Amino acid sequence: MASSITRAQLLSRSAKGGTAFLVAGSVLSRFAGTAAADPLPVGDLAYARLLVGAELLASDFYTQAIAAATTKPVLTKYLKRAYANEQEHYQSVAAIISGAGQTPAVSGDIDFSYPKGTFASQKSITAFAKQLETTMLGAYLGAIGGMQTNALKMGLAQIAACEAQHSAYFTTALGGRTFSLAFPPALPIDQASNALDAYTA
Repeated sequence: MASSITRAQLLSRSAKGGTAFLVAGSVLSRFAGTAAADPLPVGDLAYARLLVGAELLASDFYTQAIAAATTKPVLTKYLKRAYANEQEHYQSVAAIISGAGQTPAVSGDIDFSYPKGTFASQKSITAFAKQLETTMLGAYLGAIGGMQTNALKMGLAQIAACEAQHSAYFTTALGGRTFSLAFPPALPIDQASNALDAYTA
């Protein structure tokens, strides 16, 4: 098992290049066509590492939220659905890194921490889920705008659409408006990293 690393360390690890292959059957591979023959730019790998870390955080959060058993059945059902979505997203973005000949982070590589009381009630879980999903949406939108490899962008856009659905559901569950912004903000890679780094030990 690799030693734990922080989100900042995960993002700052230098890319070694390599040939980018996407795992058959993943969301991203459906739009990238055959395996890419060119090495991915260093910046694209940095975005992929960021998104892998974000998906690991989301999966960890949903696992703990479900285990807390403080939510009503309807919300619990959506927490489980969101967890399943994030697991599929992780497999897709991790494939970018493994396809480049590198090893993507796994759950044991990062120690996540949460504000006190995050899992104490249905309201606190829903509030954190809304905040997390809004951040993840911004991270994916930023990656779509910042990545140079066009073949990856369709898959990332699909994931961003899913994260937007998550955000809208949890916003509604808190009594807010399902949608309001015509253009949800994209987070540059440093802002997304800083936002996610707040939940690493």
